[in-house]
Formats: sequence, structure tokens, C-alpha cells
Amino acid sequence: MAEAARQLDTIDVAPAFTAADAAAMQIRFAGIPAPEMLRELLTGELAGRIASVSSYGAESAVLLHMVAQIDKDVPVIFTNTQKMFGETLAYRDELSERLGLTDLRVFRPDPRMLALRDATGMRWSYDPDGCCEIRKVEPLRRALGPFDAWISGRKGFQAGTRTALPRFEEDDGRLKINPLADWSKDQLDAYFAEHDLPRHPLEAQGYLSIGCAPCTSKVRPGEDPRAGRWRGWDKVECGIHVSTLPGEDPAF
Repeated sequence: MAEAARQLDTIDVAPAFTAADAAAMQIRFAGIPAPEMLRELLTGELAGRIASVSSYGAESAVLLHMVAQIDKDVPVIFTNTQKMFGETLAYRDELSERLGLTDLRVFRPDPRMLALRDATGMRWSYDPDGCCEIRKVEPLRRALGPFDAWISGRKGFQAGTRTALPRFEEDDGRLKINPLADWSKDQLDAYFAEHDLPRHPLEAQGYLSIGCAPCTSKVRPGEDPRAGRWRGWDKVECGIHVSTLPGEDPAF
């Protein structure tokens, strides 16, 4: 009697999402309010496959509140670069408790990599790109390993480099969602007031975009909200995102 042909194990290496998938999502959810869009995705096709990434910065409470209203168990990823403001860490804990988030995942730089490439902790002062790679980009890459999609809090009004920000992007085979891409500062402020959300304590002092303490300064009148990041350097993003100027490919 002939033996049945042995089936070989295969590994699916196809990306979870492509640029075409992101473009289709962009069309599908055009004109749909952010909370409704998130509810459909988080309770539908992306349930169990998605995380929300948050810096717990000046406006992070809006998106985190939207997610918590839908599903408090959605994983929330925070990369602690070990250069954060103490106020940010305290705000993270307060806001997470207030919203009832059940799955806050904190990722830190690899200590072996720090020992090799930033033993003095001063790389930010002469190589901010390299510092961001070690302390933020690489930890987030590890954090996103289990997920097919993630939620970002970027907004188009924050800087000239974000004016063409879409709601959906393909990011290394994952779907990256920017629910607040088209929200204005007034809309965000109104949402804070409507839901009585706490503000980041440094916002009132003039820090309108809050990252690591050494590379964050107060924003002057008339400047973009992100003008206080990496002041004096030809740098506008940490490396997790790229510019989305009109005519450029926004696919990261």
C-alpha cells in the first residue's frame, strides 16, 4: 500500500499588509469619524492583531481615551528611552490608571547595545539619530513583533513635514493607522474638555511636543508645535516615522 505523500511544513513570509491594502483602507474609511473607524477595526478584522503606541505626550490622552472606550485590553506600547522627563512617566501612570488600561507594555533600550554604543549616555549630544535608533526605534521594533498593525498619534498640523499625513500607511509589512491625522488643535482641545482628560504637566510650561528631556525645548510663539524637538539639529523625526511632505512617499 503506497504511503500518503508527506506534507511539508511551510512558513508564510508574506506581509500582513501592503501599500495597496493601506490605500484601500484610506478609501474605505474616508469621511468616517475617528472613533467610529477605530471601533470597527478594533472589534473586527484587527481584534487581537493591533497595538496602540503612545509617547504619553502633550495630546496622547485623546487617542488613548478613544481606544479605552472601545477595548481597555488593547495593548499600549510605551518606549522608555531612559531619557524621559519624570513628568512624562508620572503622567503615563496617572493616565493609564484613569483610563483603566489593562495591558501597558514598557520597552527599554537593550542594555548590551547601550554599553556598546552609548556607554556615557551622551550620544544624544553629538549623534541624535544614533541615539534615537538605540533608545526608541530598536525597542519599538521588538515591541511590535507580535502585531500586524499599530496605532500612531501623529497629527498633520504638528509640523510642516506632516501636512500630507494619511490615515493609513504600510509600515514594514504592517498597517500603521493615524486616526487623528486630520484633527486640528481646536478639535483636540475640545475633546480634552468634553471628556475631562488630564493634560501633560509640561504643556502649560510651553512644551507642546514632548520627547526625551535632553532633546526637547519650549516652543516659541508662532512656531510649529514640534519646533522644540531637536532644536539646532537638521532632524525632525526620531526614525519611527518619516516626513510626509506633498509629493513624498509617506510609507513609514
